[in-house]
Amino acid sequence: MLPEIALWHWFAFGALVAVLLALDLFVFHRHAHAPSLLESTGWTAFWIALALAFNGLIWWWLGSDAAARFLAGYVIEKMLSVDNIFVFLVIFRFFRVPLLHQYRVLYWGILGAVFMRLAFILAGTELIERFDWMKAIFGAFLLYTAIKLATHASTEVHPEKNIVLRAARRFLRVTKGDHREHGEHFFVRENGRLSITPLLLVLLVVESTDVLFAVDSVPAIIGITEDRFLVFTSNIFAILGLRALYFVLASVIDLFRYLHFGLAAVLGFIGLKMIGQFVLEKQGIVGKGDFIPAWVSLVIVAAILAVSILVSMIAQRREDRRAEEPGDPPSNPAA
Repeated sequence: MLPEIALWHWFAFGALVAVLLALDLFVFHRHAHAPSLLESTGWTAFWIALALAFNGLIWWWLGSDAAARFLAGYVIEKMLSVDNIFVFLVIFRFFRVPLLHQYRVLYWGILGAVFMRLAFILAGTELIERFDWMKAIFGAFLLYTAIKLATHASTEVHPEKNIVLRAARRFLRVTKGDHREHGEHFFVRENGRLSITPLLLVLLVVESTDVLFAVDSVPAIIGITEDRFLVFTSNIFAILGLRALYFVLASVIDLFRYLHFGLAAVLGFIGLKMIGQFVLEKQGIVGKGDFIPAWVSLVIVAAILAVSILVSMIAQRREDRRAEEPGDPPSNPAA
């Protein structure tokens, strides 16, 4: 059992996240610009290093088992966020959002995701604490999600069918201008009346899509640990660096073409793990806790994801080699 997490620990972490987001918006990126690959890579490294430093704090404070759970949850959420980048690409291309304004949309999208994840995590862990059979329900849901993820590509997204988008267009006043005219503004006055811009519509689609991401990812990380603090902190650290990671991977997304198969395998593994835990607890074979140690889960998850990324890179390299190969020489009619 982990030491009790006091309420002030939650407030301290919330203050840390608030400070990081404020620095990100008002200091480091106060001027709107399209981030370069070098800049985005540097920020990605910063966010990963920060998460690993926090993982070291967890090890010192709560022990190696808690640290393994945090790291496993962080890795799963980070890879799920990579898969989400496919969806963000489709959304931004559909709305023709310039690279200059994509960062602002992602920033406010992440801010909304922090509160949504907290609500989902508190609800999910409370359900499992009150009703142990919810482990089997969550496990079955993860198996369903795994099958769906393995059989449907992330690019099969249709933003125009988004129910929030359709409701906003129907009930809210949307300006007729485009992104070039209104820039990074979400609200403008048009003919003396307050109107929303197309960029706010994009944000609404991103936020509503993140609800679906949370429905998939929160049960996955709860399958690693049921401790609310570890679930929330690892989840938040994973999504804090999503903006920078997006700009790093947007141009090389083909290197992760088979990642969704790896993620499907990971979700399937966690789903079976949750169902197995519930069954074994009911039969009295194991007590509360994991019948699969946290470090074993971490190794299995890391191995599955590493293989999927490696296979993706090999496939891309083979395609590049075929593209570089010269065509067949023209036939000689005189021969």
